[in-house]
Amino acid sequence: MNAANREADSVAIQCARAVLMVRPATFYANPETQATNAFQHAVAVPAADTLAAAQAEFDRAAEALAAAGVEVAVADADPLAETPDALFPNNWFSTHADGRVVLYPMAVPSRRRERRPQLLAALAARHRWRIARTADLTGLEAQGLIVEGTGSLVLDHGARLAYAALSPRTHAAAVESACRELGYEPVAFHAYDAAGREVYHTNVLMAVGPGLAVLASGMIAPGADLRRVFDALERSGKALLDISPEQVGEFAGNVLFLDGGREGPLVAVSRRAWASLTRPQRALLEQHARPVPCAVETIEHVGGGGIRCMLAEIFLPHAP
Repeated sequence: MNAANREADSVAIQCARAVLMVRPATFYANPETQATNAFQHAVAVPAADTLAAAQAEFDRAAEALAAAGVEVAVADADPLAETPDALFPNNWFSTHADGRVVLYPMAVPSRRRERRPQLLAALAARHRWRIARTADLTGLEAQGLIVEGTGSLVLDHGARLAYAALSPRTHAAAVESACRELGYEPVAFHAYDAAGREVYHTNVLMAVGPGLAVLASGMIAPGADLRRVFDALERSGKALLDISPEQVGEFAGNVLFLDGGREGPLVAVSRRAWASLTRPQRALLEQHARPVPCAVETIEHVGGGGIRCMLAEIFLPHAP
């Protein structure tokens, strides 16, 4: 196999060609999750205005990704469910190339209401995605064990590694359960912000592409935890784009590598995050993927999640 074919295979394994985005029906800083998400901020703005701003940002982001070559499936949030975080669907499910769907345990009631397996089934029928089986990990909630999808787990599909920053929304035992289901090796660690708080989701400080990992190494506990992460990255052959805690605060770690078709891999990144990167950091990222900046400042500030959180990767095979 020549180098070009190896690179194409690596992109296909790591980068989804399709994503699901859920357009919000309600949107505000969720009081149930604010205690663990330091990126969230309540605002003194009428709820209708905040929702309208978030919907406009959502629509423009979906259009930008579709124009860049990504298959974007858009669904509407359930207007009766009162789910202010529904536009972050990557937390309640993941999909896999063998046709598997995994449902994950969520920390709070409002986020549990986001789970809509029937929506996935309807979208699969419409887009000819084949769901072979569903693995339901939600029973872990009864044991007080949480792992919130690809927010908690940053997956390196080629190396079969699952990076996990442990927190009140990412429990070690739940990570182990998810990894047994996935057949991935867990790479668990502790990470803290400047105030000493545990980082609530791994995907705010880390992303993995076909040949590059984005990581805020300075936020990981020094010693064994940091060595564990660096060893895993070295074993997987990833180049490293190391970002600062301040850049994490601008959502520079909350990016997603996707397959842009003929033009190769792209990276969905927020406008705020892109602006925070230095010129050498941008150049390194551009060596590995085509950046698609999306303006989602309201969603980031109020919801505490960025463009990566808005994208649930669809790796499901197509039905015959």
